[in-house]
Amino acid sequence: MPFLQLKNVNKGFGPRDKRTNVLRDINLEIAQGEFVAIVGYSGAGKTTLISLIAGLLQADSGTVKLKDVPITEPGPDRGVVFQNYSLLPWLTVFENIYLAVDQIFPNWVKEKKRAHTEKYIAMVNLTPARDKKPGELSGGMRQRVSVARALAAEPQILLLDEPLGALDALTRATLQDEIVRIWEQEKRTVVLITNDVDEGILLADRIIPLSAGPGATLGPSVAVDIPRPRDRKAINHDPRYKEIRRKVIGYLLGEGGKPKLVISRKLVLPDLIPEDLNVARPPMFARRAPKRRAEEKRETIELG
Repeated sequence: MPFLQLKNVNKGFGPRDKRTNVLRDINLEIAQGEFVAIVGYSGAGKTTLISLIAGLLQADSGTVKLKDVPITEPGPDRGVVFQNYSLLPWLTVFENIYLAVDQIFPNWVKEKKRAHTEKYIAMVNLTPARDKKPGELSGGMRQRVSVARALAAEPQILLLDEPLGALDALTRATLQDEIVRIWEQEKRTVVLITNDVDEGILLADRIIPLSAGPGATLGPSVAVDIPRPRDRKAINHDPRYKEIRRKVIGYLLGEGGKPKLVISRKLVLPDLIPEDLNVARPPMFARRAPKRRAEEKRETIELG
């Protein structure tokens, strides 16, 4: 039995007569403890897919199950990390995480909640900044708080919705390493949504392309059987990395790419005769009107 299963899932938006089908025939199975990356175009429906797994949206048809139990609403067994951090600006790092712990584990004594919160702040290396508010943190630090808050709820599955998309290259690389370290330490099941193929190969056990929308569907799954730990510099020279990358990008640009629109139309060219550059130009103020073929007259002159 798969840990997470999506079977024949379809999802659209809009009124019935003008409904846009965003996702179609989504079939996905993920094992417990697996790290899976779903890669696709912007606007293809990746966030919609994560929202279905999180229980924030309901499928029009098909089933979404976690441990063979249908997902019908949000729950603490699924932790979500969004791209925009979603932190409360008036609370400190500690308070943002503690609030989640307090809601998920209301029966714990205060000291246990505090120790649990401190554990996950330390896990993302933010202990020195525990009393700072989001406005005093960099983008990368805010995202670490978001990851720590999701993990502190001890979810069975962690859903990452392009969590590094808004970060600069150096901060992104640092957080990629942090996510892998935390995953190896916690052994949670992780679903990463990204539009970066290289990021998916670097982090995941398996990478699955999502075709272009509307009506996006999942392409063939590709196992990332590159030994860990993976060095982002050395991996570029690995033949297996190049093969995986070629397969994923090949699908996205080929079968799973955006449909090409071919337009045929009749062009009406102007009925003008090109100017003879061998003929002397008229004076500056005596403009020569363009000659049109329809206006051209021919006559025969007989010279004696």
